[in-house]
Amino acid sequence: MMVDSLEQQVEKKQSFISSFQRVVRGDSIHDNEQLYIENSGDRTVSTEPNRNPEISGVDSQFRQEFEEDGVELLTVTSNGTSNQLDELFFFTPITGIISSAYNPKQGHYGVDVVSKKNEPIKSVADGTVILASWTQDAGYVITVQHRSNVISVYKHNSSLLKKTGDFVNAGDVIAIIGNTGELTSGPHLHFELWYNGNPVDPEEFVSF
Repeated sequence: MMVDSLEQQVEKKQSFISSFQRVVRGDSIHDNEQLYIENSGDRTVSTEPNRNPEISGVDSQFRQEFEEDGVELLTVTSNGTSNQLDELFFFTPITGIISSAYNPKQGHYGVDVVSKKNEPIKSVADGTVILASWTQDAGYVITVQHRSNVISVYKHNSSLLKKTGDFVNAGDVIAIIGNTGELTSGPHLHFELWYNGNPVDPEEFVSF
């Protein structure tokens, strides 16, 4: 019974990671639509692949996918979830000025941080890279799975320095700040923090 239970947990976690990868990449959530092409396995990405104008916004697809699974998007305040995340230490991904704050009501599930040109972006905690690819809206995106069902997302990079499957330590440089993708008006980092499949306000847990 214990083995069966563990197998079910592993399958659920793998399914969640696969769904997250699909949505952040900009893939369709329907089986009969063609999957979007990932980047090659090179550690540093330098060539922009063909864009698909029919791919909808990454954030809206992520929201739709989890709403179909019966998961509501939560705003974490002073509750049990916040207390659990408070026990984790998050490294600063980049130092700069917050140009756009977390606002889930407007579909903005992270914060935009403006910093210096060619500034390195660092992983906020130990974890495994589960996505390192290109999306039409967010440009070069890298996503890291951490312990306690925490996922960090880094968008609009000029280049990626890690590939899917790489293990990273807190503070490791994983990308370079950029201005790639359609949903950007200047060089910055769009940073998101997800807990148990729900977005949380990064400013409550990370110093920028």
